[in-house]
Amino acid sequence: MNAPDSTSTRPYLIRALYEWCTDNGFTPYVAVAVDETVQVPREYVKNNEIVLNISFDATSSLKLGNEFIEFKARFAGSAREIIVPITHVIAIYARENGQGMAFPMVASPASSAGPAGGVEAAAAATGLSAPVDASGLAGAGEGADSKIMQLVPDSVPQAGDPGPDSPEPPKSPPRTRPSLKRVK
Repeated sequence: MNAPDSTSTRPYLIRALYEWCTDNGFTPYVAVAVDETVQVPREYVKNNEIVLNISFDATSSLKLGNEFIEFKARFAGSAREIIVPITHVIAIYARENGQGMAFPMVASPASSAGPAGGVEAAAAATGLSAPVDASGLAGAGEGADSKIMQLVPDSVPQAGDPGPDSPEPPKSPPRTRPSLKRVK
């Protein structure tokens, strides 16, 4: 079986990262590029994107299939059926620490945005760096295969260095350790 004939690895990676998040007590979030093929509450869509909590507590009837992510969820108390094509998943990550994976957008005639636009927005939302263009590297292919997706912190702040985006100094650690009080 040739690589072009094989199925996409995207649904398998999404399922693996979902399982990793749940096994470690993290909340799995998916960033989704929204167009007319995506069934989500439009009132929560911003810049043609939506971030969905797909944890066990937030969904019911969750199905992470090879073609679609399907589940039911409540938005403002109203139950909604959510259907997201796998090709529209921009990223899956843990809410608590931002670890996860971003995916290149699959070019489609319905999508007028560039393939990296959604990924860059998802990376910005999670505080991670945008994809790196590998077109200048030796042996890099054409199209979507010429992008290397990398989610890493933009910079690692040094101890005592609040960073350029911090408006206030970091808070000092608590003065005393919490302790249990014995009550008889």
